[in-house]
Amino acid sequence: MVSRLLLATERRAIIGLAGLYASRMLGLFMVLPVLALYAEGLDGATPLLVGLALGGYGLTQAILQIPFGLLSDRIGRKTVIAGGLVLFLLGSVVAAQADSIAGVILGRCLQGSGAVAAAIMALLADQTREQVRTAAMAIIGLSIGVAFAVAMVVGPLLASAFGLSGVFWFTAGLAAVSLIVLWRLVPKAPQRLRHRDVGLDRRQLKSMLGRTDLLRLDLSIFALHLVLMAIFIAVPFRLLDAGIAVQQHGSVYLAVMALAFVAMVPLVIVAEKKRCMKPVFLTAVAGLMVCLVGLGMASTWWALVGLLLGFFTAFNLLEATLPSMISKLAPAGAKGTAMGVYSTSQFLGAFLGGVLGGALAQHFGQDAVFYGCGLIALVWLAVVWGMPAPRHLASEVVALDERAHGDALDTLMERFAEVAGVEDVLVVPEERVVYLKVDRQRLDSDALARVAGSRHDHKGA
Repeated sequence: MVSRLLLATERRAIIGLAGLYASRMLGLFMVLPVLALYAEGLDGATPLLVGLALGGYGLTQAILQIPFGLLSDRIGRKTVIAGGLVLFLLGSVVAAQADSIAGVILGRCLQGSGAVAAAIMALLADQTREQVRTAAMAIIGLSIGVAFAVAMVVGPLLASAFGLSGVFWFTAGLAAVSLIVLWRLVPKAPQRLRHRDVGLDRRQLKSMLGRTDLLRLDLSIFALHLVLMAIFIAVPFRLLDAGIAVQQHGSVYLAVMALAFVAMVPLVIVAEKKRCMKPVFLTAVAGLMVCLVGLGMASTWWALVGLLLGFFTAFNLLEATLPSMISKLAPAGAKGTAMGVYSTSQFLGAFLGGVLGGALAQHFGQDAVFYGCGLIALVWLAVVWGMPAPRHLASEVVALDERAHGDALDTLMERFAEVAGVEDVLVVPEERVVYLKVDRQRLDSDALARVAGSRHDHKGA
């Protein structure tokens, strides 16, 4: 059995790439709690155009993330990531210098055009062995969650001290530092490989789009980020109306995000360990809907803060469990493609959420933003209500013994399928790996090791 301890190069790659991913997300989200407030000083600003500025990055991100990922297979991961960071830096500078809402929209769209998430994940997969890749991906996921929470706090503090342009200049600085980290800290990958557990395979795309169970989850992340982006057209003004000064918004978000994280953790444990994923998921969607409607009616600061706490507890819970559900439902060897569709849905939701929130605020007032989002959550709940409970299957990647070839490969799928606890098998000879979906409670690890050969390693996801 190959050791699961991280090698020095793997540790450097994980730290560096997690930092790149987190700093990019930090820059994208810092404007979320402040743009609507500070846009009043921009020429031509209307609620609709402010919403477009908030969500504009999502459109370019959705359009370009898959092409950039495929391009990294051809010309190199670091080259594509560096190009994306340059676009992100350029967009930040354009937005920082803008004195009109049109300039901010352009800057945000340029920020989103640096769509390097898929390339970062592919480089991480190139840099890590199968048996440690799950831990590496988990660190990336954790860094994104932390970046979002930090952005909600740091954004108001920076805007209060330096204005909206200061937020964008800080983001540009993050992008510049990220370029240095990319070339100085992240080691060069030994080779570029296709990883079906991470990257998108165009041959699998049609089948993923035909899976109703996966489409429900794609709709879920679409709706989740739609309502997130939409409500920040109105939430900052709600805080002001409740008597909370702009300078105190960062403190409010700090308390809310910290408590929401603490409240979310036991619910994730119940969902995963107690195998109650569907009830927890439906409860979170219903709770989100109730909080959205409540935000439309809240008139006191304590009601507003309490409802925001409920909203972000449900939001964080869904952010944590939806990717897990995708992993459980995706066929063996298709998780990367399923996640590609899922991510595109997320970015499209962010874009349309900004536009919808701005349109509702402009034509019907701020209350309509919350009620409209509550209606969307109700439709979302209706769509997912009848879904089957996801089976608690985990992904395994087994590296084939170098001696396995010819007739041995022809019968390998059957031999793996006979192992107790193995539910789905995909053998990929050119990658010299086998992708499995397994029930860990029933998995015969010793039998799996014997089938894989004496020189094997495997990882769980």
